[in-house]
Amino acid sequence: MLKIPKQEYTTEFRTLAVKRVKDGQNIRDVAGELGISHQTLRNWVKAHDAGTLNGPGTKVITPEQMELSRLRAENKRLTMELEINKKSGGILREGTAVKYAWLDSQLHSYPVLALCEGLEVSLSGYRSWKRGGTPQRKRLTDIQLLTLIRSVHAEVKGAYGSPRMTIEIRARGFPAGKERVERLMRENNIRARHKRRYKVTTDSKHKLPIAPNLLDRNFTTDAPNLVFTSDITYIWTDEGWLYLAIVLDLFNREVVGWSIKANMTTDLVIDALTMAWFRRKPAPGALCHSDRGSQYASHAFQAKLAEYGMTCSMSRKGNCWDNAPTESFFNSLKNERVHERRYGTHVEAIADLFEYVEVFYNRSRRHSTLGQMSPTQFMQDWIATQQEKNLAA
Repeated sequence: MLKIPKQEYTTEFRTLAVKRVKDGQNIRDVAGELGISHQTLRNWVKAHDAGTLNGPGTKVITPEQMELSRLRAENKRLTMELEINKKSGGILREGTAVKYAWLDSQLHSYPVLALCEGLEVSLSGYRSWKRGGTPQRKRLTDIQLLTLIRSVHAEVKGAYGSPRMTIEIRARGFPAGKERVERLMRENNIRARHKRRYKVTTDSKHKLPIAPNLLDRNFTTDAPNLVFTSDITYIWTDEGWLYLAIVLDLFNREVVGWSIKANMTTDLVIDALTMAWFRRKPAPGALCHSDRGSQYASHAFQAKLAEYGMTCSMSRKGNCWDNAPTESFFNSLKNERVHERRYGTHVEAIADLFEYVEVFYNRSRRHSTLGQMSPTQFMQDWIATQQEKNLAA
């Protein structure tokens, strides 16, 4: 039976989630954006106010606690079912296409299987509709389509060129041809952010042990939590440099771990790895690939890999293509967000990077490698498929 590990979040993640609430956003909205329950976020806010907002630690689980956890999960399932029935209202009396459209709009709040059950539709039917069922809306005029393009352009903060823009418009139920979208964007000077080059942050001039390149540019995996890649980039602010380390799951290209600090120390990459491990709980033997930088080759980082039972792999010297998916993420981050911003403070930059990674990139941004799905949607579809297989077995 498919077992999905319970995600745990580091203090860094919790603090930035709470900050979004403190900055004036609604708790339910922030929880929906981050894929966590609103009660969990509410608890984090209370802990923050009490000065006790701490990340995960070692826990001893008793049989009584396991049973209590099971009962809570069952109660959560029933509560979710009631919420879906209440929110869907008259949708149950509508046609199948209307149900699918409403279901699609609720994926940030509920698992796809729970929504299918609540609306009494099949997962396979929803997927068929998602792949391009007959559009339910009439063809837009150029003015109407341009208005929609401008709205999406603002929503994704200029991240999409005409190919992704076309797919996004179709996904919202409107027929649109690539050539037409491309023409309207060109005529109205609407374009994706331009690419810029940036320097490498790797310091490989050290005498620390180097691991072999076990990944060997094999960037596809059959399941999550098997191969992670990691790297560091930099972001300039008026208060000086910030450094961002990430851990990427190659299966769905999701950033499962990250850390942001003012100094490029070993703690930076250890904290990113720690977040990834607590969120995904990979089985022993999972691969972690990085460059040969001194932070990754350090005894402290290698000890943390050993503690988590992970296997180390490193790129060849001076070869960024050996870690291409992570470089691709940084390229998107810089082009779609960082290069068009001027960050006055570290706090401002950290909040914006958190929003890009956790709200936009992981949960909304369409990824060409994933069939133009977001990392979260790709994972949800995979989990639903595995559950279907288990039920059929």
